[in-house]
Amino acid sequence: MAALHSSALARLLAGLRRQLRASEAALIALALGLGSIAGLLTLAQGALAHRMQRILYGLGGGDRLSAQSEIDPGRLVALPLGGAILGLLIYLARRRRRAPIDVVEANALHGGVIPSRDSFAVSAQTIISNGVGASVGLEAAYAQLAGGLASVVGQWLRLRRNDLRILVGACAGAGVGAAFGAPLTGAFYAFEIVIGAYTPAAIAPVATAALAAAVTARALGLPAYLIVLPTADPIVSSDYFLFAALGLVCAIVGIVIMQAVTLVESLVRRSPIPDVARPFTGALLLVPIALMTPQVLSAGHGALHLDLTTKVSIGFLATIFVLKILASVVSLGFGFRGGLFFASLFLGSITGQCFAFLVEAIPGASPVNASDAALIGMAALAVAVVGGPLTMSMLVLEATHDFALTSVAITASLCASTLVRETFGFSFSTWRLHTRGETIRSARDVGWVRNLTAGKMMRRDTPTIEDTANLAEFRRRFPLGSTRIVVAVDEAGAYAGIVRVSAAFAADREEDDNVSCIARLQDTALAPEQDVSAIMRLFEAEEADELAVIDGKGDLLGIVSEKYVRRRYTDEIEKAQKDLFGD
Repeated sequence: MAALHSSALARLLAGLRRQLRASEAALIALALGLGSIAGLLTLAQGALAHRMQRILYGLGGGDRLSAQSEIDPGRLVALPLGGAILGLLIYLARRRRRAPIDVVEANALHGGVIPSRDSFAVSAQTIISNGVGASVGLEAAYAQLAGGLASVVGQWLRLRRNDLRILVGACAGAGVGAAFGAPLTGAFYAFEIVIGAYTPAAIAPVATAALAAAVTARALGLPAYLIVLPTADPIVSSDYFLFAALGLVCAIVGIVIMQAVTLVESLVRRSPIPDVARPFTGALLLVPIALMTPQVLSAGHGALHLDLTTKVSIGFLATIFVLKILASVVSLGFGFRGGLFFASLFLGSITGQCFAFLVEAIPGASPVNASDAALIGMAALAVAVVGGPLTMSMLVLEATHDFALTSVAITASLCASTLVRETFGFSFSTWRLHTRGETIRSARDVGWVRNLTAGKMMRRDTPTIEDTANLAEFRRRFPLGSTRIVVAVDEAGAYAGIVRVSAAFAADREEDDNVSCIARLQDTALAPEQDVSAIMRLFEAEEADELAVIDGKGDLLGIVSEKYVRRRYTDEIEKAQKDLFGD
């Protein structure tokens, strides 16, 4: 009987898998269910982190940590306590030889595959970091756990590579959209940040997941991060130029923040501080900053609301701006887990308000509404750090319901995005991957490029000859028409160059000449792990038709031709386009 039930279940799963691979409607239904679960996961993670803050800092039910006017110094022991717990987790995970795979890296390099252990590790460490008051946000946990769930389910259902990437992106965006109560923001987060492209095949699943998550979160009473701030003044043409300038300012601020985090991380790695003690050390540095103002603690939700709805001086804003950057840099640089998503929104709002104050101080300048500037600054700085100009513009739209202000936000966001892309080239997530040796600049699927290596494309049947042989021997063994190229090897069998058969029969060559005299590319060869991009760059640099593939000892493994490499590359591009856009 048990065997019968097992067989029936196997047939049911097989039918479900076929349906998902063949039907777009089935994939949308799956996105609906997983999007709803993503909303629940966002609610649970946020509640857990906020519960920790209420217990550790003695907050009321509706209070925000960063909105407090002061913190009891004794309560700040929570910071080093959290640092010690993170250090213990680092110690327990010391055997891991790689960093956890996040949703952006998974979609860019691994076809949407995320180990479940990585998702739980990122989520737990982020909740602990935020819960004890470190200056990091929870958005990384929201996206990671929702995307990780989608990855596990998609792998279990054996989805195609592109369908799995779409599902991971849809659920990661759904988690973020649920947190903000903003489904459009979540959908565009999926497209711009996690999937890396807008495709017809992804629109319905992504939109469905984002709506399902937002509806679920709202139904269960999760409050939106942002309060609605309708614009006070009509938008005029000159505002576009002013806010475009604000966008450029935010781009510079974003680059400085990202570089500062990397600099501190580098200094900490080179310091004698053990890995397990780094979060604890960072927590000790955070304590005096938190004593100056609680606004630097946690992601900054309460502080953002407070500073937007009360009249504060530019000196106060400038102080908070510097201290929040310092707290975020210390938190991330010393090993607390989290991201800069909400911190960039908070810092952007301060940048916008300071910008409005400064413009107002210019004689004859048109005044700028501080609330408008705060919202535009939020979008522009978040774009500079996180990426996604339309994602952040949709956040402005869903926070204000003002289309005119949203159009200005798009202008400022595009200016910020362009300047960052041209001068820096990375968002915060891809920059951190870059510092680990990766070269990706977005979540676009480049994993197939990594898999298309010289070792997989080479042919192994290329004839060889010792480089000390004379041309008479060469001509006897390889007459014209028998082959096009021959690989020269030395006495030990190591690669010594490529010889064209036609060159050996040239009229100006003597039969006593050595093969080494006509060998080319003696010092140029490929390693078997080099990917197709590196191979094509080397072909162009050397203006060669064939290149040898050698191992670490210099022994010949095979030959790749430029013609074959370019054909394989074109075939893979066409296959990827079919996966994205259909036949």
